Amino acid sequence: QVQLVESGGGLVQAGGSLRLSCAASGTIFKSMGWYRQAPGEQRELVAVFTSGGATNYADSVKGRFTISRDNAKNTVYLQMNSLKPEDTAVYYCNAIGAWRSTWYWGPGTQVTVSS
Repeated sequence: QVQLVESGGGLVQAGGSLRLSCAASGTIFKSMGWYRQAPGEQRELVAVFTSGGATNYADSVKGRFTISRDNAKNTVYLQMNSLKPEDTAVYYCNAIGAWRSTWYWGPGTQVTVSS
């Protein structure tokens, strides 16, 4: 059974930092990353590791957020610095299975940035 367990969300003032973690288990993944969804908005990519190992970032977070991973622990992290109120959203861990390219989602973790 595939599980994605997220942690690290919370409330922070503008300019502050948070670190999200996502531990994945249950299968082999070819890609892992983070998406977010603000109220009334569509879910959008934040940062991901592609199947080739490259990183992709949303333009809005470049230079502020950093995605990293620990392959031994099958865990991906998102370091978020210089947070802005517009970063407020539910952040979802995403993983794509290596065999059938099935998309898996974590339950989401709330990040709230106050001004």
